[in-house]
Amino acid sequence: MTKQVSITRRLEFDAGHRIPSHGGQCRNLHGHRYQLELTLSGQVLHSEGASDDGMILDFGDVKTLAHEHLVSKWDHAFLIYRGDTALLNFLNSMDNHKTFVLDDIPTVENLAQAAFAMLAPVFRDCFGHQLYLSRLVLYETPNCWAEVTMQAPRTVQD
Repeated sequence: MTKQVSITRRLEFDAGHRIPSHGGQCRNLHGHRYQLELTLSGQVLHSEGASDDGMILDFGDVKTLAHEHLVSKWDHAFLIYRGDTALLNFLNSMDNHKTFVLDDIPTVENLAQAAFAMLAPVFRDCFGHQLYLSRLVLYETPNCWAEVTMQAPRTVQD
């Protein structure tokens, strides 16, 4: 049996959204300082003399990849549901407005699932070794968050 080790990196970004059919305050345009925790699981590399010897993945690489594939797209953007057509038309009328259109209403639960779907393939078997995104936590506020987890993928040895 091969031992799995996990590492976690936290990143932050700011984004706006609204829940168009919500019965409370969240139906209004508003924003959050989101915190994103990414937990990667895999085998510790043992490559004597390599800069990543003794690591699953360098934390700097985690940040770079997450930023490239998700954070740069969502940071200071308005995250909007494709079906929120009145607001989507308004945002599209603004020059150079950063808008990210989603297939689902941008609740923290749906955003966490979308983020997981965007990032899981990026980290899977990253840099040629067995590695996977095992957990993603998206904090909408310090007291409210959603979590997506994935069990270890089966390998040929299983």
